[in-house]
Amino acid sequence: MTDLATRTGLPDALRLLARELPRDTWETHPNCDGLTRFWMKRHLMFRDLMNRLQTGSRAYLENALDERQFTRDTGRLAGFLLNQLHEHHGIEDHHYFPRLADLEPRLAAGFTLLDADHRALDGHIQALADTTSNLLRRPGRDTAGVLDSHLSQFTAFLDRHLLDEEDLVVPVILTHGGIG
Repeated sequence: MTDLATRTGLPDALRLLARELPRDTWETHPNCDGLTRFWMKRHLMFRDLMNRLQTGSRAYLENALDERQFTRDTGRLAGFLLNQLHEHHGIEDHHYFPRLADLEPRLAAGFTLLDADHRALDGHIQALADTTSNLLRRPGRDTAGVLDSHLSQFTAFLDRHLLDEEDLVVPVILTHGGIG
């Protein structure tokens, strides 16, 4: 399965290098350098921002966070996340994925898959922007509930994509000693 909404991992045909280089070997691999660490830190940052947004919405919905703090934090965090995702995906689609596909032609279909994920995620990114804007215009439990619901769905899609991207990209970088 290649659809981000139903996929439970990379198809076996795209896990060639991931089988040879499982996650628990990445940190100690001789080619684990600044690029690999940077890539993983960016993904960790996206996960952290999604978690912070979700934690904030739930705290507000449970009356553990006041509305002013919630809207201020949500606007700041969501804006940063959206800008960073847009930039990150653009660099990957136009710079990294073509280079990685050239380095490892057997996995070219995987980079096409990740590019398709980015297009699928665009709808979620736009929905997060719209939902956040609506919350900031009309703060309240109803709009916070809609945001929280969207964050739950978006988190699942984003995490699936990030895991699959890591399983494809990192082994290529480690195998080839970089992107070139």
